Formats: sequence, C-alpha cells, structure tokens
Amino acid sequence: MPDFAAPVSRLIEELKHLPGIGQKTAQRLAFYLLRADREQALALADAIRAAKETVHQCSICNNLTDVDPCLYCTGSGRNRRTICVVEEATNILPIEKTRQYNGLYHVLGGALSPLQGIGPEQLQIKSLLERLKTGAVEEIIIATNPTAEGEATAMYLSKLLKPLGVRVTRIATGIPVGSELEYADEVTMLKAMEGRHEL
Repeated sequence: MPDFAAPVSRLIEELKHLPGIGQKTAQRLAFYLLRADREQALALADAIRAAKETVHQCSICNNLTDVDPCLYCTGSGRNRRTICVVEEATNILPIEKTRQYNGLYHVLGGALSPLQGIGPEQLQIKSLLERLKTGAVEEIIIATNPTAEGEATAMYLSKLLKPLGVRVTRIATGIPVGSELEYADEVTMLKAMEGRHEL
C-alpha cells in the first residue's frame, strides 16, 4: 500500500528535483502547499509557469531576462569598455550588489570540466569573441568561481583573449577557494572586484 495518494507522491518527487531538497524537505513543502489556500498554491504554480514561458537568455550576454537584449546590455549608464565574464546568471547579482561595477556582463553557462564533458564548445565563448570584434572593449574581468573548474576556465580564457589586445584581469581571492559567487556577501565581493589582477 502506498504511503501517500498518487498526486501527493508525484508532488514530492517533483520537489526532490530542486537543488538541496531531499525526501523530508520535499514532504514538508508538499504538505505546506496542500495546507495553503488554493489561491496561494495556484499563485506559486502561475509564477513558475510565467517564468518558464517568458524568461530566456539575452541574445548578447546570455543573462536570464524577459526582455531582449537584457537591461544590463541596454543600460545607458553602463561602461561598454568592460565586460565581466561569469559562469552563471546567478553570479551577476553579487557583483551588482557592490554598486562599484557598472560595466557589461557575459554569462558562459558553466565552466570547463572535461570529466563532465564540458569543453569550450559547450560554453558561450564564441559569442564573447564576437562581442570583442567591435574593438570597443578594453578590459575583460574574469569572475569565474574560485574552484578547479573556474580556475581552468579563467586560464583558458586568458590565453585565448590576451592575443586580441584586450586587458584580461581576474577577480582577487576575496572569495574563498572552493565556494561559489552566489553565496558571497557584498563586502567580500567588493574586495574581490577591487583586488582583481592581470592574468
């Protein structure tokens, strides 16, 4: 005999696919949603549906956006001579929170990881090179995560970009090695941006 009704089991299974959600947390979330007002639960479902239907990658920087190009790419106050390269769209917010960087961004969509089958072809590197063809960009700030994969990606990009005559810098190690940018606080992120160095 099953532990839960089939729709409840399905909800629990779907919630377990979320990062950091195990069996017990999925069960708690499922029962919370079942106890919530119908309007509250349906509002969550509608928000998920609307996000999935309207959010897509920016055609210039690959950030997640509901308008194309995104607000960073079209912002009139943005410094167009600098591009900060990050692994994922979630890495942009900690940099923006410092209120010190006003340049453009480029989202790679991951980091080099041969063991997971992620090579240069799987990342948004070609579109970054296309953006440099205008000659307007003077500096590329590489803000990949300070992990083995992030460091390998930074070194690969440095070797690829330096011959093009653009200044290539790497954020400083204010971010703890082995952590990810989305968990950094504003002060740590500010120190990392201020202490970036040439690669």
